[in-house]
Amino acid sequence: MAVYTDISEYELSDFLTSYNIGSLLSCKGIAEGVENSNFLLHTQKDAYILTLYEKRVNEKDLPFFFGLMHHLAGKGIACPQPIAAKDGALVSHLAGRPAAVITFLEGMWIRKPNVAHCRSVGAVLARVHLAGEDFSMKHENSLSLSGWRTLWNACRTRANAFATDLSVEIDRELDNLEDLWPVDLPVGIIHADLFPDNVFFLGDRLSGLIDFYFACNDLLAYDIAVCLNAWCFEKDGSFNLTKGSAMLSAYCRERPLTESELAFLPLLARGAAIRFFLTRLYDWFYSPENGLVVKKDPLEYLRKLRFFGQIRQISELGLSKI
Repeated sequence: MAVYTDISEYELSDFLTSYNIGSLLSCKGIAEGVENSNFLLHTQKDAYILTLYEKRVNEKDLPFFFGLMHHLAGKGIACPQPIAAKDGALVSHLAGRPAAVITFLEGMWIRKPNVAHCRSVGAVLARVHLAGEDFSMKHENSLSLSGWRTLWNACRTRANAFATDLSVEIDRELDNLEDLWPVDLPVGIIHADLFPDNVFFLGDRLSGLIDFYFACNDLLAYDIAVCLNAWCFEKDGSFNLTKGSAMLSAYCRERPLTESELAFLPLLARGAAIRFFLTRLYDWFYSPENGLVVKKDPLEYLRKLRFFGQIRQISELGLSKI
């Protein structure tokens, strides 16, 4: 989450007259993340999130995201729901941007995840994958293998400022991933961005998931690879095998992984690492300096990419038995 587009109190109050959510009491911009402009609203009725969609979220894709959130909620997955305007529309416009009002999800994201948090995430991720099996809408992953080369080409000439010979290293890595990427693993609905700031807890209980704007149809095991990157490393950059074991074991109890998925998981983890390295690198170079935007360190995911490049079997990620 972030703020790229500022809005005045007058604009916001006028916008909210299109909704049956009461008069505005307060509004606060949310400064975390890099994708959309987000505001926490308090009205006479409740708390809500207002999102103005920027950058990578296309307005034509919003029905997929909103439909998925509604579908998952019907399957028992706690996630925010879009609020319809008085005319029934889920998507409106504010300050020249597509906009939506979303229900507020109670809970807090965990800054220092422990083993129990990783276990909960593994279990809920599997339930999301199972719940999405009968979701009829489709959406391509624009930030999967086919999109990485485009991001890299936009950054390549400036990349060596981050690390010596980085352009050679990433060229080689993309070549390898393109040659080895699996095409016959189970496919379904994935969240694709299930980082700690997109998972809320109330105490030790997972209370829900947010930010489905990268959700798509792709390899289910790739979603697990994203979570290994996001949840199982310590501040010093080391991989926590106990966290990896907790996450993978909890996932497999809900949805057992195939032998092929397990065999390819280290490669998929490399792919997930390079995806977030490249989007962070792109945002580092191209995000506006005048926005209330937190730029994230690309090198964190370069180090993770190098770690996963050394992994040869699933036991090295914490799962000793199939």
